[in-house]
Amino acid sequence: MYQRIVSLVPSLTELVIDLGIGDRLIGRTRFCVHPEEVVKDIPIVGGTKSLNLDSVRELDPDYIIANKEENRKVDIEKLSEDYEVRLTDISTIEDAMITIHDLGADLDLQEKAEELTGKISGILEERPDEPPINTAYLIWRTPWMTVGADTYIHDVMDHWKLHNIFEDRQRYPTIALEELERRSPQLILLSSEPFPFSEKHTVEVEEACPGSRVLLVNGEWFSWYGSRMVSAFREMNVWRKAIA
Repeated sequence: MYQRIVSLVPSLTELVIDLGIGDRLIGRTRFCVHPEEVVKDIPIVGGTKSLNLDSVRELDPDYIIANKEENRKVDIEKLSEDYEVRLTDISTIEDAMITIHDLGADLDLQEKAEELTGKISGILEERPDEPPINTAYLIWRTPWMTVGADTYIHDVMDHWKLHNIFEDRQRYPTIALEELERRSPQLILLSSEPFPFSEKHTVEVEEACPGSRVLLVNGEWFSWYGSRMVSAFREMNVWRKAIA
């Protein structure tokens, strides 16, 4: 059983802790911030894309959790030469559920992992049956950036009938507000992360797209997977009904 775990993925750091083995976590990134009362005592090994490989090696882990999107390929390749690395690849809710299962198997926590995925599945079944809304989801400003069809955020949008007007794009494309206005979304969501959108940005986008409704939204609902899916999806169910 793995006893010295380094997690390089914020969502999965939280998952490991919520599965009950936070005491085995010996390293994390500075973006692994949940749950705060636990992670504050876990050593930091850099950022998700700016790892200090020497810091990881000094911790001498026997299991490293990484992610294809969150972490740099070159870093993972170097770590894989010396350590057991579970490289996750999550672009859909289904991928996230499979990852919970796989980590549960690796860490001898199959029963807890199965209980968690069952809870998430139950919450998904409780989604409100509301009409689709043509939606744009913005993640960055200067330049403006949105999400394409091959992202986890897109899949979450799709599950709650928020039709992504940029589903013809891939990954995280740069756009202009003029293009956004031309596509005439009914709803524009400004995420709280990675760019910290605020009310002043709502006004800016409303002025550029007067025919659209513009809302600030909790980015963790759309981009954090693992155990965070329980609280996120419960709140999404309530929120989606409120904006219908």
